[in-house]
Amino acid sequence: MTATLTRTPLTDALFRDLWTPRPAAPADAKPAADVYREGEDLVARLDLPGIDPAEDVTVEVEGRKLVVRGERKDQRGEESEGRRVSEVRFGAFRRVVTLPRAVEADAVTASYDAGVLTVTVAGVFAGTTPQRIEVTTAA
Repeated sequence: MTATLTRTPLTDALFRDLWTPRPAAPADAKPAADVYREGEDLVARLDLPGIDPAEDVTVEVEGRKLVVRGERKDQRGEESEGRRVSEVRFGAFRRVVTLPRAVEADAVTASYDAGVLTVTVAGVFAGTTPQRIEVTTAA
């Protein structure tokens, strides 16, 4: 048995769509993050390669929320001839981390190194001790 594939407008459009560059990231795009407790501090590490942290990133405390927002700008030149695949997202991003309690802005520090933004909220877990809850099973 032999199968023959024929070109149709539908298959042409399908394959053309696979190679068409996608628009910029939606406004609610979220960078990858690693958020963890380190003693009494909360540490949030966000992957933000290819940005200028002084120009393109804002770190704010809004009540019990740590908000990191910014924009990855498209620095590429004009389109070259031929096809290409681009999986890098450009455009606005926003990431919100809920804190266990409200903190003052002076308790928050941020640094950027090798494409990773590290935000530390000092003492946000002070005075909180995890309490173990016993899990029972039905007999």
